[in-house]
Amino acid sequence: MMRHVLSGLCLGILTAVAQNGDKPGETQREVVAADRIPAAPVLSPADQIRTFRLPPGFSVEVVAAEPLVHSPVAVEFDPQGRLWVVEMIGYMPDQEARGEANPTGSIVILTDTDGDGRMDTRTVFADQLVMPRAIHLTHGGALIAEPPKLWWMKDTNGDGKADEKILVASDYATQNDPVLGLKSNPEHASNGLLRNVDNWIYSANHTVRFRNTAGPQAVGSAPTWIREETVTRGQWGISHDDVGRLFYNSNSDQIRGDLLPAHYLSRNPNLKSASGVNAQLAKSQQVWPSRVNPGVNRGYQPNTLTPEGKLASFTAACGTLVYRGDQFPENFRGDVFLCEPSANLIRRNKLTEQDGVITATNAYESDEFLTSTDERFRPVNLQNGPDGALYVVDMARGLIQHRIYLTSYLRKQIESRGLQAPTDLGRIYRIVHSGKLPDRKARLTATASTRELATRLSSANGFWRDTAQRLLVEHPTADSAEVLQQLVIQRDTTPAVVRLQALWTLEGQGKVSLETLLSVLDDPDSGVRSAAFRITDSLPPGPVRETAVERMIQRAPSVRGEAQIALLCSLGNIGTPAADAAMRFLLMTGPATPLRQDAAISGLKGRELAFLAQLLSDAQCGPDKQDHAPLVSKLARCIAASGRPTEVAAALNLAAKLKENEWPLPALLDGFAGLVPVASKGAPAPKIKQTGLPAEPEGLSALRRSTRTEIVERIQKIDSLYFWPGKSASADTLAASQVQALPPAAKASFERGREIYPTICGACHQPHGNGQEGLAPPLVDSEWVLGSDQRLIRVVLHGLRDAITVKGVRYELNMPALAEALDDAQIADSLTYIRREWGHTAAPVSAEAVKVVRALESKREDSWTQAELQKIP
Repeated sequence: MMRHVLSGLCLGILTAVAQNGDKPGETQREVVAADRIPAAPVLSPADQIRTFRLPPGFSVEVVAAEPLVHSPVAVEFDPQGRLWVVEMIGYMPDQEARGEANPTGSIVILTDTDGDGRMDTRTVFADQLVMPRAIHLTHGGALIAEPPKLWWMKDTNGDGKADEKILVASDYATQNDPVLGLKSNPEHASNGLLRNVDNWIYSANHTVRFRNTAGPQAVGSAPTWIREETVTRGQWGISHDDVGRLFYNSNSDQIRGDLLPAHYLSRNPNLKSASGVNAQLAKSQQVWPSRVNPGVNRGYQPNTLTPEGKLASFTAACGTLVYRGDQFPENFRGDVFLCEPSANLIRRNKLTEQDGVITATNAYESDEFLTSTDERFRPVNLQNGPDGALYVVDMARGLIQHRIYLTSYLRKQIESRGLQAPTDLGRIYRIVHSGKLPDRKARLTATASTRELATRLSSANGFWRDTAQRLLVEHPTADSAEVLQQLVIQRDTTPAVVRLQALWTLEGQGKVSLETLLSVLDDPDSGVRSAAFRITDSLPPGPVRETAVERMIQRAPSVRGEAQIALLCSLGNIGTPAADAAMRFLLMTGPATPLRQDAAISGLKGRELAFLAQLLSDAQCGPDKQDHAPLVSKLARCIAASGRPTEVAAALNLAAKLKENEWPLPALLDGFAGLVPVASKGAPAPKIKQTGLPAEPEGLSALRRSTRTEIVERIQKIDSLYFWPGKSASADTLAASQVQALPPAAKASFERGREIYPTICGACHQPHGNGQEGLAPPLVDSEWVLGSDQRLIRVVLHGLRDAITVKGVRYELNMPALAEALDDAQIADSLTYIRREWGHTAAPVSAEAVKVVRALESKREDSWTQAELQKIP
């Protein structure tokens, strides 16, 4: 339910009288004086380039523009150097969005026939599409996202037009399904289709990844697709670095990322909110436009614009790209670029890494990589090119807000400068550096040999490495495995980044030999070694896996740096006593960081108690290891969260045997006590979820007799979590046990809410309801969700701003009003869903209750603050 602009893709307005984004009675004042706002005429591409400001040495070239391309939102180069473009032509064709569901979208192939660097021919590969939004070239065809369908299309007769069309998935970008009508939400629909070095295809805003490496296939046959659940990531755009870490963003949070492969950190349901996935990488969201920006949706609200009238912080961040080309200076390699179309700029972030944790900072002090004074410059995506340059997708429209959240303020801004038209422009730009001429003739023929592909796999340009890897995986030849193996094991002559991709290419072919594995398990490069651990732990049972695992465990003490974290992940999958012993050694002899601890504990589902008991008895867990107290606490908390009475009692009995004056005891007890919810100031007292035990644990009884105040205080908290024969359950527990099943009408409301939640709420609060660090608070066990429905209804109707504390954690946010976007019944359905999902037992919310509050607060002029909500019973 958080406000999210589609990062440069959400264009449009609903009516001139009342806009969906308006809050009842809200005063939407003009902030920037009209005489300070420049006109916004439609500029030619050449004139638009003159409005750009870049660092010295950089320049911008036109690659394609209207009428050759219209409304581009995503691009991908093929090995022949042709540019495939997704045209979302149907997006908001007029001010009322009439015809948005018409089949007007296209996938076009642009070709530079004379080699001058500018595309000059256009071939329509596929047309009559409704709101296409993503593309990935594969197996001689293309994956194409047309909500809610994901298609694989191919040209079989060489005329450049798709004549084969196979359905891959029917649940892709369902939030933007045209059958939803006015509820269709392009802001939060899946996109990206990024093939990572691990041979999986990932998307932004989607919970499934795809793979088509099921084995050798006949030339020309359609690929076989595998799908697997994954976490949802970001909003619009997704990219990966050389070792395969994923980067993405939301509109107001410029860069987030996966520090570790997500499938590791979701293994243990008892480990809540593991660090390392969807991590916030940049603390500052401040931007530095070169023009005033009155045309942002809530520009009238305090702090949205600076005193100079410029956008203060990101509001439409999108199109994340890790620069992996070779045309820019070397110090640009690995930097993360992204678009901010609301402020007409492109950001460049430098990344630093320590103990596996990445921090992103603006590469320029109080400035940006590219800014424009043209209000119609709307960069929405970026791409690495075959020439090593950086490519910019400019949707070239005046509007960047969808009707769902549009305010009357923004409509006035749009109409005052004629920004509502035209809607059929589009530009593709190339950014180059003067230090090196781009290779505009870089091509691969369709008949490229294994040796040619191996040469491309050794390129300094990530585009060619990725392309060669894909082609070698899709069409392996008899000699390719041998060629790839030589690249992997020849450390003296093969750069680490090439060894890494050659290894993953072998994995994609299913040709990783034991000889290769034993070599890479000793590789001096952290990235290569990390990949070797991951590949080893995923091997099927057999002699190869047994030998490789034995080597991996033997080498564990010698592993250094970030590879240690990858090894901790893999050892959890091995799960043998020797693997667990190696894990304990690495944990207690290395830095005590949350990332390392979560990497290990995520693999200990059901083994936490045994691991903890052995850890506390190990010699390395001595008095001087107090900085590892959080590790003990997390293990204990997992045991407590499991709710298994036998293990709960055993852990508390273990605690009673520890010395009261040494750090492990309070650390262990803190893990249990951490399950007691923290009461937010002014919020209703949170309910404690109790677990029934067959008897009082002896350890709990013994610890209750402690003379140390800090121990007794912890025991009092832990005592509130349990009941047993002779000790009654709390009133809240008894009441929860008597909660009746929802009656038919409320059950139907819950099911309707289940359908609404992914479209309106899930992108921010996540499908699992645990929210996102630094962006959206959790809904699971939230005192605000389970407390007063009167407060909750007001938040959804009118929005929420500034700081709010949820489960003891402070969040800074700006949630929009949904009073116009959702009717009373839809709001009731959504709230009923979140109050009864995830084990919640709060009362459902009725449409009548929403109607009453809507009428009562009809003159409300602003969104709510925590202090105001706390005054409402």
